[in-house]
Amino acid sequence: MSIISINNVTKGFKQNILLENVNLDIDKGKIYGIVGPNGSGKSILFKMICGFIFPDKGNIFINGAETGKKNRFPENFGVIIERPGYIANKTGFQNLKELSLIRGVINDKQIAETMELVGLDPNSNQKVKDFSLGMKQKLAICQAIMEEQQVLILDEPFNALDIDSVKKIRDLLLKFKDEGRTILLTSHNQEDINICDIVYRINACQLERV
Repeated sequence: MSIISINNVTKGFKQNILLENVNLDIDKGKIYGIVGPNGSGKSILFKMICGFIFPDKGNIFINGAETGKKNRFPENFGVIIERPGYIANKTGFQNLKELSLIRGVINDKQIAETMELVGLDPNSNQKVKDFSLGMKQKLAICQAIMEEQQVLILDEPFNALDIDSVKKIRDLLLKFKDEGRTILLTSHNQEDINICDIVYRINACQLERV
């Protein structure tokens, strides 16, 4: 059974159809890439998968359960869709600590180890308001992976990262795949897409396998 199953999904805004009768099955342990021009519906597709918005028509199933008003954000998903809002006057570690309290499944040591994994210093006193765009992106990646989420929905995860950081995150995602995690990502960089096992392009409101 597919982890994510999208069946005949249509979504539009004010008569502007972005996705029409889209079908997609996502299997465990692979990296999927979704490509397409700006405004083609990539982020909208990810938001529907995560239950942030709903299809106009069709159904989305996560582990066999249909997403809907009674079954919103999927369990064990790590997500980057638009940069998360942070508490500007707190450090990166303090922000992640606040987020970790929601589920209470990781400790301070695990938060610190995750920050080091992506190239952030957990002991830094620098406030998030003074972070560069690249540092904020690394913090977004941290919140998506710090609880060892098994499905990662990553919209432009490499944005604003320097060359060395991009390589680090690519290698990290490949390691996650080897561990059996499932990853969906978007990127405008072909080198990022090259790490994907399967790639789909949004074209004329449809998903086409590349």
